[in-house]
Amino acid sequence: MLLQTVAHTPVIAVVIPCYRVTQHILGVIKRVGPECHQIYIIDDCCPDKSGEYVQKHCSDARVRIIRNNSNLGVGGAVMAGYRAALKEGADILVKIDGDGQMPPELISRFIAPLLNGSADYAKGNRFYDLSNVHSMPPLRLFGNAALSFMSKFSSGYWDIFDPTNGYTAIQAKVAAHLPLERISARYFFETDMLFRLNTLRAVVVDIPMAARYGDEISHLRPSRVFTEFFVGHTRNFAKRIFYNYFLRDLSAASLQLLLGSLLMIGGTIFGFWKWLFNPASPATAGTVMLAALPIMLGLQLLLAFLMWDMQAAPRTAIHSRLPDEPDTISLYADTEES
Repeated sequence: MLLQTVAHTPVIAVVIPCYRVTQHILGVIKRVGPECHQIYIIDDCCPDKSGEYVQKHCSDARVRIIRNNSNLGVGGAVMAGYRAALKEGADILVKIDGDGQMPPELISRFIAPLLNGSADYAKGNRFYDLSNVHSMPPLRLFGNAALSFMSKFSSGYWDIFDPTNGYTAIQAKVAAHLPLERISARYFFETDMLFRLNTLRAVVVDIPMAARYGDEISHLRPSRVFTEFFVGHTRNFAKRIFYNYFLRDLSAASLQLLLGSLLMIGGTIFGFWKWLFNPASPATAGTVMLAALPIMLGLQLLLAFLMWDMQAAPRTAIHSRLPDEPDTISLYADTEES
């Protein structure tokens, strides 16, 4: 007797962190299409009691309410939603905001590369179509461009732009292998996610989307998060370089980085030493070359390393090769579910 194999229908879960979005959240939920099977509303200790508001006014059977006992920040709220969705067997986790900036109608576009197996993580890119950029406030435009450049160094995804875009979709198997408890809980979490994904060698793709701004209120203050972003990018860059080029593997790029850095530092120190301690004595051609040649050689080696690093971004999706159950998974959280 022939056995028929029943194809598994991927379970799509939507995670929506909620903090003072009661004016928009019901409209966002109504716009989530039938391709999504679960909707997790994360009440991040919201002063407006978003969880109670949704529970009282929403009859959608897909909705689950997760209440954080304390305010964990937007990243912490998303991680709480991931843990809940993983426990209930979701296959793909989509994250959107509850303020209406991220159209739920685009979910099918975000999950498409995950369903066909070409990517492990998809994120929005508001800069893809330059005609849509005009709707973005100038300060946000400049800030996102600067953060995108810094993120390329720290995450290793040189072909990814708009790293702070929070419209994302991730393979559940990949999310289960991430150290959720160590991912930044505040505004840096989207960028920190990219760094963590790179340590898994996950494939990340950009999904073009329009920049939309209405009457929603942004709680992000550049002056408050500058230090967090600067420290986070610096830390992640150092970790990524050590993990990828010295701990996991030792390649020609490792030698280029090490030798290039030593030559640049040595030449610069020698040049300053000669200039500071012999300001009145003109330097000979040989002295100048002893300072300039190591700097030039070091710069060439560092540029060669940079080209190598740009071409080293993951190209083959990893989720199909990951075990179903990770060795260590953190599914605990300070939450209550209803």
